[in-house]
Amino acid sequence: MLVWLSEYLSQYYSPMSVFQYLTLRGILAVLTALIISWVFGPAVIRRLNYLQIGQAIRSDGPKSHLAKAGTPTMGGALILLAMFVSTLLWADLDNRYVWIVLAVTFSFGLVGWVDDYRKVVEKNPRGLPARWKYFWQSVFGLAAALTLYYTAQSPAETELIVPFFKSFAFNLGPFFVVLTYFVIVGTSNAVNLTDGLDGLAIMPTVLVSGALGIFAYLSGNYQFANYLNIPFISGAGEMLIFTAALCGAGLGFLWFNTYPAMVFMGDVGALALGAALGVIAVIVRQEIVLFIMGGVFVMETISVIMQVASFKLTGKRIFRMAPLHHHFELKGWPEPRVIVRFWIITLVLVLFGLATLKLR
Repeated sequence: MLVWLSEYLSQYYSPMSVFQYLTLRGILAVLTALIISWVFGPAVIRRLNYLQIGQAIRSDGPKSHLAKAGTPTMGGALILLAMFVSTLLWADLDNRYVWIVLAVTFSFGLVGWVDDYRKVVEKNPRGLPARWKYFWQSVFGLAAALTLYYTAQSPAETELIVPFFKSFAFNLGPFFVVLTYFVIVGTSNAVNLTDGLDGLAIMPTVLVSGALGIFAYLSGNYQFANYLNIPFISGAGEMLIFTAALCGAGLGFLWFNTYPAMVFMGDVGALALGAALGVIAVIVRQEIVLFIMGGVFVMETISVIMQVASFKLTGKRIFRMAPLHHHFELKGWPEPRVIVRFWIITLVLVLFGLATLKLR
């Protein structure tokens, strides 16, 4: 929105053209989302407390979690508010990718909101039944995949890029839709599974988002993309604004979500943020790198799959409790130790993912 305004005003006052620069708008998007989170965070928490929208705690989980019962949840709405306002202010709204990523984030957030609402307001422990949750995730994920496929303007936008190889690019054709669907829906659920401890999911999300923003900036610049042997995606650079807004909103939320948490993000935040990471990775053609950088999300998801499969097939559990973070808690690790170590693992994986830019 402000891009249009600065473009108009620059005709009369040339210094206003500085707001056309992507890097400056990215910085301003971070700060805008961060300030919105800080300013509105206390009011949102008070409102959630007033409405008695408190988290229910599983009785079979770590006993230390019982004290968290009643902590306000659905705080992910604050993240989405800050992200959306910041993106709409600083992004180029003529860019189709901006609207696609906003639509995906909103739609998955809506699914999460319905699930949270049924759990904490209607007191329905099942929330939104799993089959319906997956159905709507599939509908929105498939819609995003088809939109990206049919609006692609160059072959590079639908090719599979393999890191560590300079010129390997596999033309996916219609299989692009299948891959995109699984990346968006899979990442959404993976982040949701990780969101089990104070600040555990939001910091890795911020780190991965920041790295994807770097990929977006480089992919959207022909000279940088050509130098680094990554696909040039016209318009992808604008994703830097969204990822910057996500980072700012996420850090602002972490201010209230850090241990001991004053608020939880709930499914409304986790499902939306995961889907956002997935669709951005698809846009910048870095699905495999997302798999690397989001290794913590992958481990958490695999631990659940292994636990369920083992119990159904053998009647035995591999882990003391799944997802994986609960296993370490039950082994005696204090919650802050689990959280910070998972953050450190994510940081290392993100740096490794960024290294693929040159290790080709």
